[in-house]
Amino acid sequence: MKIAFYELEDWERSELETGLFQGHTLHLATEPLTEKTLAAARDAEIVSVFIYSALNRAALEQLPNLKLIATRSTGFDHIDLACCRERGILVANVPSYGENTVAEHTFALILTLSRNIHKAFVHTLAKEIPFKELRGFDLAGKTLGVVGAGRIGLHVIKIAKGFGMRVLAYDVRQEPLLAEVLNFRYVSLEELLRASDIVSLHCPYSPRTHHLLNLENIRLIKKGALLINTARGGLIDPAALTQALDEGILAGAGLDVLEGEELLKDERQILAQPLAQDKLRTALLNHSLLNRDNVVITPHIGFNSREAVQRVLETTLANIRAFLHDQPQNLVGGR
Repeated sequence: MKIAFYELEDWERSELETGLFQGHTLHLATEPLTEKTLAAARDAEIVSVFIYSALNRAALEQLPNLKLIATRSTGFDHIDLACCRERGILVANVPSYGENTVAEHTFALILTLSRNIHKAFVHTLAKEIPFKELRGFDLAGKTLGVVGAGRIGLHVIKIAKGFGMRVLAYDVRQEPLLAEVLNFRYVSLEELLRASDIVSLHCPYSPRTHHLLNLENIRLIKKGALLINTARGGLIDPAALTQALDEGILAGAGLDVLEGEELLKDERQILAQPLAQDKLRTALLNHSLLNRDNVVITPHIGFNSREAVQRVLETTLANIRAFLHDQPQNLVGGR
């Protein structure tokens, strides 16, 4: 059986080259799977990718033997699930690898903004220390609104309690016992936006949550609040985010993800091919965010700790081994 891996780091290649899948043919690539790079995987029955490989219908149609996609991520919006169902292709993800990892990064962004750490670093390099401009605020006593109280959201809530924060949560699935134990309260999204000093997003991306924060409801946010997104860029309409910052509805934003972030990752795409007007507009809005001193952007690294990426690879390899033994696990949508 041929197994094709894409978007590998050197250490991952080294582990895979130790004979983990003896008797099978491996293709090990560092680049994403695209129309230009998928030729080597045409006869593959298993493909493993990260989030920058777009396994859309056009790509899947060029992989006639494909039986399993093992994505090295929790999210799977880079995979056309409808096409996979039609073809009988199984999709396995990594449902749990770093709840604490992403939660810690969430608070890294919160503290960077609340204590102006990014500004202080720049001013210190310039040997200018404007203390009044660098004055931050305490987290103790503030209200954190957690949108999506799943595995990661619950870790964020636990950390917030350590800072002495009040916590509100919005989730379509509620766990009253957890709310009692961790001392937070479930509310509607509208109430959360109105009452929170900091709003942090931790829900999955889907057609239902596309632009969950938009031009209509972003105006409900408490004036002067911070917005944090370590989930998926498509949860926020970039036009709404820009407007909220322009009008002072938001005092700042900490963003580990952006809609259309792949264009920031490789700007050559903008020049290499015509872009739809909406994508070009999104790219321009994202560039404008880079120039704001009240916006902190990290390049989708919330998951990126040594421990977490090791867990991601281990779970992915376990998913592939389980499939090879006809006992598939961690399937998206079940079997």
